[in-house]
Amino acid sequence: MSLSLGLTLTPFTSPPPKTHFKIPLFRPKTPVAISSSPPIFKNLQITRCVNENSQLLPVTEAKPRWEYLLSTAASLYPLYVTVGGVIACLKPSAFGWFVQRGPASYSLSLGLIMLAMGLTLELKDLISLFMQRPLSILFGCAAQYTIMPTSGVIVSKFLGLPPALSVGLILLSCCPGGTASNVVTLIAQGDVPLSIVMTMCTTLGAVLFTPLLTKILAGTYVPVDAVKLSISTLQIVVAPVLLGSYMQSAFPAAVKVVTPFTPLFAVLMSSLLACSVFSENVVRLKSSVVGAALTSDLSLISRIKSILSGELGVIILSVLLLHFAGFFVGYLSAAICGFKEPQRRAISIEVGMQNSSLGVVLATAHFTSSMVALPPAMSAVIMNIMGSTLGFFWRYIDPSDSKTSPKTVDK
Repeated sequence: MSLSLGLTLTPFTSPPPKTHFKIPLFRPKTPVAISSSPPIFKNLQITRCVNENSQLLPVTEAKPRWEYLLSTAASLYPLYVTVGGVIACLKPSAFGWFVQRGPASYSLSLGLIMLAMGLTLELKDLISLFMQRPLSILFGCAAQYTIMPTSGVIVSKFLGLPPALSVGLILLSCCPGGTASNVVTLIAQGDVPLSIVMTMCTTLGAVLFTPLLTKILAGTYVPVDAVKLSISTLQIVVAPVLLGSYMQSAFPAAVKVVTPFTPLFAVLMSSLLACSVFSENVVRLKSSVVGAALTSDLSLISRIKSILSGELGVIILSVLLLHFAGFFVGYLSAAICGFKEPQRRAISIEVGMQNSSLGVVLATAHFTSSMVALPPAMSAVIMNIMGSTLGFFWRYIDPSDSKTSPKTVDK
């Protein structure tokens, strides 16, 4: 979930002709340009940052090799979740120690993840960037809380999902953006500062919008207590983020020591969350898969179709369609509104990638059926694979706007 925590944003004063990202994982064919912006996260490293009225500041020293290794390990989030999912299928009891202590263990782990995010956040810089570029930020946040919830309802009705899975998919669609989107945006040569601020704004807004939208859209399936959802979101998301931000300003030396380890810690905790929920339901899913696979009068292709048409296949398909709609409609809406290509990519990725861990925690804490948590848990794998694929596809396409673009918006 939290792949962007290991990067650092460093300001420079003399405005160079182009802005370039430096990342150890790959070398893009074309430099990645971003708009001028103040630092948002101290650990988001940018080789140069353009600020029109800035003054020359000293260049920060390169990070030691062990920090690059930690960042590389943190970028393997999809691999960790996939391996964990295989272990959950083969031996569900491997996660029993964590599952038995849920939902308290789930809430605590997510709270620690959000605390790690807060350690990298400077609220004054967040507010400063918001004041510089209000239009693109407000548009992106509005897109997050309109496109995805609408898509969640449409997909659940189109596939005729049972009530528990419908609620889980809608809850997932009402969650804020996930921080893995920041690194995917970097890979895709998108507007990284916009992605970061959108993530933080939608995360802080989740205390209101996630419970309200879930009650409105999922309340027709099961009773939804919006107040309790709001309190939980405040406790396990907003409060840890604000606490981490305060600790960064109050204890900078201690935070500087801890920060290099936070990305890997966050992705491992997120993987543990998703795989634990999956292990709770694996017996039920395996029974439907085995039942279809052992049908003797079906050919191999028919058996595969039978498996995919069961509960597991429906869950995978619903999550795929939800995230595809987020990526596609997010990009399309940004293009229609005249935003430049880097902003389109950032908005598309930010809208399409959700905070699936929050969905898992809220589902396990506030809904009786364990199936409600399955769509968010499956999303942890599917969303990151889809997002990473899209990011590497865009990496090889020049983000410069087409000469035929009638109008572009930069703010």
